[in-house]
Amino acid sequence: MILKYIVLEQENGRTAKWLLKNRLELSGRLINQLKFDSKILVNKTPVHVNHITSEGDVLEAVIEFDEESDNMVPQEMPLDIIYEDSTLIALNKSSNIVVHPTSYHPDGTYANGLAAYYKSQGEHTKIRPVSRLDRDTTGVIVFAKNPYIQERLIKQMQTGEYVKKYLGVVWGDIEKDSGSINLPIARMPGSIILRHISDEGAISITDYQVKKRFQNATLLEFRLKTGRTHQIRVHCQAIGHPLIGETLYSDITTDLISRQALHSYYTSFIHPETGKLLELNAPLPADFKALLNAL
Repeated sequence: MILKYIVLEQENGRTAKWLLKNRLELSGRLINQLKFDSKILVNKTPVHVNHITSEGDVLEAVIEFDEESDNMVPQEMPLDIIYEDSTLIALNKSSNIVVHPTSYHPDGTYANGLAAYYKSQGEHTKIRPVSRLDRDTTGVIVFAKNPYIQERLIKQMQTGEYVKKYLGVVWGDIEKDSGSINLPIARMPGSIILRHISDEGAISITDYQVKKRFQNATLLEFRLKTGRTHQIRVHCQAIGHPLIGETLYSDITTDLISRQALHSYYTSFIHPETGKLLELNAPLPADFKALLNAL
């Protein structure tokens, strides 16, 4: 991937570093990586970051790095690939699989599987998750293949251009057909896993819309305005309508489904390379369909 910029008259005398930061909007970390690997070019010639440019110069940033994921053990596993190109890959995540290694789940994760897949394809890149899902939440997850794509997509999350929609089934009959849950979320004291509503927590906003009503349950579509850990699960508990199958934030038992009924079915964003809208969809898994049929 090569980013190009033609220096304008009013930018005459600007350094390559200034243009990379202010025109191509690259982070300091990425600029340093480009500098270290001699990937900054002006008129096809490698230059230092302090190179003075002139009007009409063609500045290029070559976003191609031969790298390996630190301490990531490649482990072959089935990957349901929704979309892939040279800059990113999107998977349809199954339940009971962690996205990235943790102290509790050091291997057997999608990151391990993706490392094996990259190796089989002859690709040398780190595992860069853009979005994550809880172990038992299913649906769309996205990984960037280079740091530029990761940075741009995270930026879109901050601006709201990156859209994530979920389907979830909660206990009870939601009163309003649509609404917004705006309650701050913080880590629960004494726990590294649990979250709770706290005035000292981070701003957390979840919009919802009723898709179907059942006798004692409601199918909701959620759209995240923020991306806190366990956000939908905590917000549903907070309004008195926990997700069916929830075990961390509800004591209601059920044999209708063996996990929280939550599925990330839709993600969209502006592709950083093409500038076009990319829409990704993940079909409902079998256990979620079975739940809906049983209600």
